[in-house]
Amino acid sequence: MTGQDWLEKDFYAVLGVPKDADAATIKKAYRKLAREMHPDHNPGDAKAEARFKDVGEAYAVLSDTEQRGQYDQLRAMAGGARFTSGGRGANGGFEDVFGGMFGGGAPGGGRVRYSSNQGGFEDLLGGLFGGGGAGGFTRGPQPGADLAATVTMPFRQAVEGSQVSLNVEGRTVNARIPAGVRDGQKIRLRGKGRPGDGGAPAGDLVVTVAVSPHPVFSLDGDNLRLTVPVAFDEAALGATIEVPTLDGSTVRVKVPEGTPSGRVLRVKGRGVAGKGDLLVTVSVVVPQRLSSAAREAVQAFGIATSGEDVRAGLLDSART
Repeated sequence: MTGQDWLEKDFYAVLGVPKDADAATIKKAYRKLAREMHPDHNPGDAKAEARFKDVGEAYAVLSDTEQRGQYDQLRAMAGGARFTSGGRGANGGFEDVFGGMFGGGAPGGGRVRYSSNQGGFEDLLGGLFGGGGAGGFTRGPQPGADLAATVTMPFRQAVEGSQVSLNVEGRTVNARIPAGVRDGQKIRLRGKGRPGDGGAPAGDLVVTVAVSPHPVFSLDGDNLRLTVPVAFDEAALGATIEVPTLDGSTVRVKVPEGTPSGRVLRVKGRGVAGKGDLLVTVSVVVPQRLSSAAREAVQAFGIATSGEDVRAGLLDSART
């Protein structure tokens, strides 16, 4: 970057902050824009990539107290004019800028001259840029970029939480995945992204968790759900049944008399990390084949309950 760049680029406008913005405001604006414009979020978008670089360049200057002061001094001194590489007669050159500042020229109508033996223009810019001249300064510390990673976890491991190791750009990053993480959930690990330059802070690592489904259990907030088959007589007469839990043990659940299919029974404190509950959905099983004795029993049941219309009121309700 050169002094010309500083004059041409309004770093405050790039970050969308006022010129008197404090360090916290500048950092907040940078992090927001860097996330939005990051190439990982805008694959193949050249404009977003260029904007991402501009945002990083602006932050590098405005986040450094010394460089920000030099930048503000130079732009105030130039009054918004542009320096060019042209000589004494070039449009918009060094003399034009300072000539404009001092009334258009030297006393007596001549142009203002700057000599190296009288503390001239090179000395001024040398002070602004740390002794390196208009093009001799270097960029300040650069914050590290955010990185993305994906980890696939078995359902039980996701529910219970786990320590995982990720390979990120040749580095091994150990991360703690909290209990109860959902499929597709993103976990932001502060400071685990790409290291910063010159002592600047590292970026973040955003981990997307893919959870493998379980054949029996599913997550519902802090609750665990499962569906349990119940025989017709157990649902009709009531029963106490054994229900599996995620830790491999079982719990006894009372099925009240007359429980319909689809009713949910709740077991307190057997959800995620002891926070939620175990929600047991009852599924009344209808036999696909009946023995002669079972068929006679069902027929007898039908005769005994023939006075009850299970669809009473259905048609009337449908017509309302």
